[in-house]
Amino acid sequence: MVSDQIANWIHRLGAVWVEGQITQLSLRPGTRTAFLTLRDPSVDNSLTLTCPPRLISEAPVPVTEGSRVVVRGTPRFYTGRGSFSLQVSEIRPVGIGELLARIERLKQALAAEGLFDPRLKRPLPFLPTCVGLVTGRASAAERDVVEVSRGRWPDVRFAVRNTAVQGPSAVPQILEALADLDADPVVDVIILARGGGSVEDLLPFSDEALVRAISRCRTPVVSAIGHEPDSPLSDLVADLRAATPTDAAKRVVPDVAEERRRIVEARARTARALRGWVERERGQLTAIRSRPVMANPYGLVDSRAEVVAEALRAARRDITRIIQTESTSLGHLAARLTTLGPAATLARGYAVVQSVAGDHDGRVVSSIAHAPPGSQLRIRVSDGALSAAVLGSTPAAGRTATTTAPPGPSTPEHTTSKPATPEPATPEEQS
Repeated sequence: MVSDQIANWIHRLGAVWVEGQITQLSLRPGTRTAFLTLRDPSVDNSLTLTCPPRLISEAPVPVTEGSRVVVRGTPRFYTGRGSFSLQVSEIRPVGIGELLARIERLKQALAAEGLFDPRLKRPLPFLPTCVGLVTGRASAAERDVVEVSRGRWPDVRFAVRNTAVQGPSAVPQILEALADLDADPVVDVIILARGGGSVEDLLPFSDEALVRAISRCRTPVVSAIGHEPDSPLSDLVADLRAATPTDAAKRVVPDVAEERRRIVEARARTARALRGWVERERGQLTAIRSRPVMANPYGLVDSRAEVVAEALRAARRDITRIIQTESTSLGHLAARLTTLGPAATLARGYAVVQSVAGDHDGRVVSSIAHAPPGSQLRIRVSDGALSAAVLGSTPAAGRTATTTAPPGPSTPEHTTSKPATPEPATPEEQS
């Protein structure tokens, strides 16, 4: 058949590269084939493409309707429908898409090296005395950074390096200015500033040499390239990314009025906190002083002193009473001893009669049998002793004299005393 022969001939053509603009894209979830329409605007021709869905989802830049691409595919002729299409195996963007893809590949390579690691970011100085500025000559970016910075802090100084900010000479000039400012010990922070522009205009700030130079700088670097949507690689490697040059000035240079206001507020808060602390401490001190033990420190001692004094008085009374009682008892005992002692007995008129001569010298005579007539006697009275001789003896009435064994020697203190004479005393003697 003619269609089969045409199909065989077309299939032998092999892979071809085709450039055009995608005008229609059909990608349904769950399908194994995506359908695209590639159009050549210059000759008004279209070509149907088929490809696996992963080629679209994994493309380095988004593939959408209107994108200019270069595709590599194999021609296919379907005999059943009599239709021709290109089975695509590779899709590459062209123009801006190619630039973005190249930048994306460089971004991934530098990120793998760790150049974008947040831990490498250095803090900016709070109050820079000199700011290095790399920007275009007489550019709006330079004017915005300088005017905004001096409006916030009039004493700030700038070391400006004017360079090309686009074109082939931009990267070498920016590298030279960056190295010069980084070597200057007076410069505290460096700002790379440029206004907005197209992807081609901002391409120098995604150059690999510039990105590596920024990562090697010892001075903190602020990237203020383009506007908020723009994101060159210098923004990722810099220590701080600013949305615009004006934003860079605000983030690098503090506002003197705002800082003074903060100082005033901080002083006021500190003063309030200090006064509050003093008042709390004073209240606690007053509460402590109002306690009884602090209001009258000697109160506890005084109360205990009264108890001790009362105990001492009670002890003295008890001791005095005991001493008096014992003194009285001792006096009674002494009186009894005095009354019962030999001296008292002798004082009442009694006498101690003792033998003088013979073997029984000093023997107390307690019976008339101990002193026969003619015996020598010594008679002790209260104020001395008398010598006498026995002339005779008269037994006591109702008793007969008996002879008893003489008692042993004894001292007057241990003998039984008796009256000197058995006869009763006369009234004169009693008196």
